[in-house]
Amino acid sequence: MPPSFNMNNLPFGLLNEKEQALLSQSLEIAYYQKDEVIMQAGSVPKGVYVVLKGKVSESEVHDDNSRQKHVFVHYADEDYFGGWSALKGKAIHNFIADEETICHIIPTKVVLELVDGNSQFGDYFRQNLAAKTEIVEQHGPTQDMAEFMLAQVGEGVMSAPLIVEESTSIKEATVRMRDSKVDSVLVKKGNRYGMVTGTDILNAVVMNETSIHAPVAEIASYRLISVHPDDYLFNALIIMTQQQIERVVVMRENELVGIVDLTDVLSFFSSHSHVIGLRIERARTLEELHTAAKGLNDLIKSLVSQGVKARFAMDLVSAMNSRIMEKLFDIMVPNDMQPHVCLIVMGSEGRGEQIMKTDQDNAIIYRDGLVWAEMQEVMNRFSEELMGFGYPPCPGNIMVSNPEWVNSLSSWTQKLSLWSSSWVEQDQMNLAIAVDAKPVAGNPALFKAARIWFFKSLKNNDMFYSNFAKVALEFNTPLTFFGNLKERGQLDIKKGGIFPIVHGVRTMALEHKIVVTNTFQRIEALVDAGAMQDKHAKDLAEALGLFIQLRLRQQIKRAEEQELGVDLTPNTLDLQSMNKMERDLLRDAFHIVKGFKKHLELHYHLGSR
Repeated sequence: MPPSFNMNNLPFGLLNEKEQALLSQSLEIAYYQKDEVIMQAGSVPKGVYVVLKGKVSESEVHDDNSRQKHVFVHYADEDYFGGWSALKGKAIHNFIADEETICHIIPTKVVLELVDGNSQFGDYFRQNLAAKTEIVEQHGPTQDMAEFMLAQVGEGVMSAPLIVEESTSIKEATVRMRDSKVDSVLVKKGNRYGMVTGTDILNAVVMNETSIHAPVAEIASYRLISVHPDDYLFNALIIMTQQQIERVVVMRENELVGIVDLTDVLSFFSSHSHVIGLRIERARTLEELHTAAKGLNDLIKSLVSQGVKARFAMDLVSAMNSRIMEKLFDIMVPNDMQPHVCLIVMGSEGRGEQIMKTDQDNAIIYRDGLVWAEMQEVMNRFSEELMGFGYPPCPGNIMVSNPEWVNSLSSWTQKLSLWSSSWVEQDQMNLAIAVDAKPVAGNPALFKAARIWFFKSLKNNDMFYSNFAKVALEFNTPLTFFGNLKERGQLDIKKGGIFPIVHGVRTMALEHKIVVTNTFQRIEALVDAGAMQDKHAKDLAEALGLFIQLRLRQQIKRAEEQELGVDLTPNTLDLQSMNKMERDLLRDAFHIVKGFKKHLELHYHLGSR
């Protein structure tokens, strides 16, 4: 093996010792002058080329005489090219040395042998961004945690439930719980199951003076939250956090197969998320809530450092943020006013895609005719308290301390109507933020009424969708003319990658009346609706996940370097701090964004931009 060949780079790091020895014995080296053709379209390739030094362009020649060409991408140090050509047995494009270049060559025969003998090595050559990312995760520094995070409910954590008939007395159920050393029992009543916990029995007998001989079915709760045995265990933790419960039942179709208790989940995970959740729930004052919320940033750092995927982290942190805001709302808004107002969060928080606290995007919808003289004063204090909890003010002042975002139901629907019929950029951005809203406190019926009205107002309005989708094309995809990433410096990942996917998917979701707001869930719903192909959907989701993950790592690093612990440039990616594999994946993801924008142009008849 020539010392200049880096065997640690993927995909060569996927090979075992025997396979690496085969590659070593067959590796060739070649030198090419500037403008020399390394591989010509249609020719039989010698193999896969790995650039040691220099630069190679992959192009399609339109005119053999003029040599006019369209360059797809450039390859530089340690990049490999010709994989597809080797697999197909014929070069699909021209590969030309742009400057003096030295390449290692892995002969085609050896490449095919390695591809046939090593499935992951073969997949890396053949597959899309999603497969490449999965392989990188499996063989990266977070391998153990990645496998850990994919643990399913049915893998050793689920336990057999204690089930009693509805005629069983409270006393008998308590004895059986003690003998089985469990803190809950399921009561079978016809085709339904209800749950009774030790706390339920204590409240019934001590507080309500219910007879211990009464049927236990009388104190059971029949509104059970269930998960499937194939669901991720981490999702079960998120559900418990969202629903503020300590156990879920496990159902396969309509069959009860087990129960998962919070203590079992916490013994499996090292996260302290539920401890934070319990502190939030127990808070009775602003000071107690403030203390409880302090642990959220540490939780985020812990999840990321342990290799938790951004999407898992987003779901959990979103649930935590919602509970903090709901608790703050409960403390600050009088009980008699809460049924008449609804607090909504919008933008990335509404989509459940904000991990690090970037800014506040919230609003109030209140019942028409409500008389509450202190409402705006309370909302002003609410925004101030959120700032104290680490939620920065919105640069665009989109928060409840701004009266423009405190509206009656009729005023809110009027604004939605105005924004949807306007071509003004700010109105379009306001609408984009608003349609990602979700209710977090107060009366959610007010929000749902506005959403139903808005969906009806857009019926058969093709002009709206075309105008709305156009915003996704406003920012350039950060690829060079030759399909490469910028070679150095910084880029705005929100403008270049995240926003086009989020807004394009948002537009398609509105068109198909999809009510979920999370972009990943919207993509899945679009597939279910037949509006997006499964492969396209997986690529988009993987690209978005990559953008968010790379941004989050750099956000945490920059925040730790700041005295106040706040990242001042949350959407900036520093390319120089990224390794080659990250840059390669980023480049692939931007090509997916570019293709998606072209799809939006065609679907909404936006013309070439």
